[in-house]
Amino acid sequence: MAADVLIIYGTTHGHTAKIAAAMADALRGAGVGADVVNATHWRQAPAPDAYRAVIVAASVVAGNYQRGVRRWVRAHAAALRTRPSAFVSVCLGVLERKPAVDAQLAHVRQRFFETTGWQPSETKVVAGSLPYTKYNWLTRRMMVTIVRKGSGDTDTSRDYEYTDWDDVHAFVRDFVQHAGVAPAVSAAP
Repeated sequence: MAADVLIIYGTTHGHTAKIAAAMADALRGAGVGADVVNATHWRQAPAPDAYRAVIVAASVVAGNYQRGVRRWVRAHAAALRTRPSAFVSVCLGVLERKPAVDAQLAHVRQRFFETTGWQPSETKVVAGSLPYTKYNWLTRRMMVTIVRKGSGDTDTSRDYEYTDWDDVHAFVRDFVQHAGVAPAVSAAP
């Protein structure tokens, strides 16, 4: 038998994988089974049919989400519509807290939902990271230029993590309750 919740994710530099693992840990801590699967090889990823709920997590890269996530969601949109589901969008833009940036990120999410044919039960936006030490020279320069506009961290000799882990755990606890996959609590004798 499969776990209660499938967490399928796409990642470019590894941070969304870390978020997916943290969500799975939070689920397991709540007594809910969780399988975590990278969508890179989306054809081999499990279908949502065997799960009571699904969380899809992906990061925004160049105005889109990872191809494997897009393809997996599109292939399983009908099944996703039959069960509680959530989409976790990981991006740095949320740190700017500017209405124009928020609107742009909302447009990226909406385009993803429209092109995949899926509308999740819940959506969560999570701040990502700046792993400067993992970037190649060109990406590092590009990211410094982008981050500088938002008055962000530009010291490329180190990495920065902006994820609010308490907020991620709270989201998972709420999702478990809304999705109805929380384990039954037995009444005291």
